[in-house]
Amino acid sequence: MQDVQTGGTPKLMRWAGTGLSALVVLFLIFDGVIKVMRDPHVDQAMKPLGYPLDLSPTIGVIELACLILYVVPPTSILGAVLMTGLLGGAIASHLRVGDPLFSHTLFGVYVGVLAWGGLYLRDARLRSLLPLRR
Repeated sequence: MQDVQTGGTPKLMRWAGTGLSALVVLFLIFDGVIKVMRDPHVDQAMKPLGYPLDLSPTIGVIELACLILYVVPPTSILGAVLMTGLLGGAIASHLRVGDPLFSHTLFGVYVGVLAWGGLYLRDARLRSLLPLRR
């Protein structure tokens, strides 16, 4: 029986998508865990953004929940949508305080492109929903 999500996906495309998604997953696991654990570096990073420091564990849990949805195949698109919202908030926060554009502000865009690109390459349902060409 052919998997609905990977049906019609060439092996190289699926591997490339898995690799891109793995980069996103590893980064977000690290980022979410250090927020939940209240690492001092997180407090240093959140202070200039104007967020109360006691919010970092909550943000970390939300990030990890979105990541779990992203990793589980039946909910991966929902996870990507929610992750995009989370990354959008980070982008807006960095933009608001005037952080450097390419290194800080657009970092959420980079992660989002990798997340959606990985999902697009490995999920035939998404490619049929958003074809690059007809």
